[in-house]
Amino acid sequence: MSDPERYRQAARRVSTARRYARGIEHFEDEWGGFLPATQASVARYLADQAERLSPSTLRTHLAALARWHQQHGFLDPTKAPIVREVLRGIQALHTRPPRQAEPLQLQELEACIEALVKEGLGGQPAVRLRASRDRLLLLLGFWRALRSDELCRLRIDYIELEPGRCLTLFLPSSKTDRANQGRQLCVPALTRLCPVQAYEDWLACSGLRDGSLLRNVDRWGRLGDGLHSYSVSRVLRRAFHRSGLEDKGYSGHSLRRGFATWASANQWSAKALMDYVGWRDVQSAMRYVEADTPFGAWLR
Repeated sequence: MSDPERYRQAARRVSTARRYARGIEHFEDEWGGFLPATQASVARYLADQAERLSPSTLRTHLAALARWHQQHGFLDPTKAPIVREVLRGIQALHTRPPRQAEPLQLQELEACIEALVKEGLGGQPAVRLRASRDRLLLLLGFWRALRSDELCRLRIDYIELEPGRCLTLFLPSSKTDRANQGRQLCVPALTRLCPVQAYEDWLACSGLRDGSLLRNVDRWGRLGDGLHSYSVSRVLRRAFHRSGLEDKGYSGHSLRRGFATWASANQWSAKALMDYVGWRDVQSAMRYVEADTPFGAWLR
């Protein structure tokens, strides 16, 4: 007989569960709150943390508290008018500019890839494997504007390769795909910084034929499990160091922002950019768009 808990767990996004766990830990361990919580204690928690945490972080912590109470059969104190009024007041008095990762510019991507190509030509097997994997991660993440968790969930079984033409990726789920219907994405071959060639090189180097696309590599060159989403930032920072670039302000999200910046500077319409990246509204897209970088006829 199938286990219902297996499917309950599958319905919860891992990243959301992790954020909620941090919210509960902050309320209990760092602030000293007790669960189940009262309306008054939640309101005091918000007021005490108003100058330390951003309104968006407080909203996430409220959602975590709401989930905890619902799961354990208690009344949800976060829906009380006093809690909502305190949150609105914090939003009014402590609005902050959003913190965003620096967009990865095209010339920075080129420098990173150049360093990784050189690294992949010599050295120990583990060094060559990591260089090949990191090259694929950066190029796929940039040209398809993928989130870190989307990159790390890619599976070879769901990828179709047309050598020299394109890759077709299948994403079983994503942040905006609440129904888990999945999306098919096309990645074209390019004359430079080509993600299709990087994919072929990684398969040839790693010998992989199925399972997770991006894997851990130990110091002896053995492939392990799939990368965790937090590894994407580390890969990017390491590539920056190899290239002699300053990595301050960059994270895994810099790949997604970098592509949006590049596409906007090259006259992509808002609709084309939204369709390609998967944004549902213009407001989301506009948070990513800035700077200007030239894009020539790179498609083969």
